[in-house]
Amino acid sequence: MHAPPTGLVYAIYYTALATVAVPVNLVAIVILSRGRCGLSRCITRYLVSMAVTDLLVIITAVILNRISGIYFPGSFLSITPVCSASIALTYAARVSSVWLTVAFTFDRCVAICGQKLKTKYCTKETAAVVIGTVGALSCLTNVPWYFIHEPIYITDNVPWYCRLKDIRYTSPVWTAFDWFDHLVTPCLPFLLILLLNALTVSHILAAGTVRRRLRARGNGESQSDPEMASRRKSIVLLFAISGSFILLWMTYVVQFLYERITNDYKVNGFTDPKFIFIESANMLQLLSCCTNTFIYAATQSKFREQLKNMVQYPLKIIGKLFTS
Repeated sequence: MHAPPTGLVYAIYYTALATVAVPVNLVAIVILSRGRCGLSRCITRYLVSMAVTDLLVIITAVILNRISGIYFPGSFLSITPVCSASIALTYAARVSSVWLTVAFTFDRCVAICGQKLKTKYCTKETAAVVIGTVGALSCLTNVPWYFIHEPIYITDNVPWYCRLKDIRYTSPVWTAFDWFDHLVTPCLPFLLILLLNALTVSHILAAGTVRRRLRARGNGESQSDPEMASRRKSIVLLFAISGSFILLWMTYVVQFLYERITNDYKVNGFTDPKFIFIESANMLQLLSCCTNTFIYAATQSKFREQLKNMVQYPLKIIGKLFTS
């Protein structure tokens, strides 16, 4: 049943999450879109697209689903067709957000490990094609979620709320779709991100050792290496984003594996420990939609500078108004 959880904890958490996530993602979109953070256009396009999809997840999953259900039960958003569309959009935005993280990780792996392929693949044109493809496939593969729901009850010929049809648990087709959905998001991305990061780390360690030896032989002593310093900054950003993704989605993966291994899908209300565990997994994976901006601020000095300028600009305007 796709009903929002009730209770003070959930109300406070989702309200706080939306209050923080919406403005920080908007700030990230504005700052990154200006292209003044010292990042390549290719990286910038990936980061902007990730911020946009994170914002869409917050709007659909948190505001339209959780917050509206907690504070405005029985509103227009609770009508079954609207509810079903909201759920399908939530899944599409979530899948897009996850796979754009994978695409960004792959792009950085190619840039660092494949120098010959870098000039052809790591371009703003390729990034645009990848982002568009990920978005289109995310929408197409999640259309079935619209048709798997039925109303909880009907009043005056108006269907209200959404719950999963019984066929969802009995049909081999829907069982296969459910496995496909969870394997594609987030199990396969987990494996790909870990693999790509492992390749990147091994290449950096090997290349760093070789470069230090060559520079030591050429200069008689070990000196600072601007290229390796630039790579380290890129790696810090990459690992911070992918590491945050893995940590915040880990509970969701564990919950999925537990249900499939035990074949236990029954939940006895909002106070059931199993429901609390499931909702905790959802809360953590939704939290991942507002962490990237803080990662940019922590790892990118030019992003912090642009953020500082953005905060100071309205204060300067207000100061000029008072002085005049």
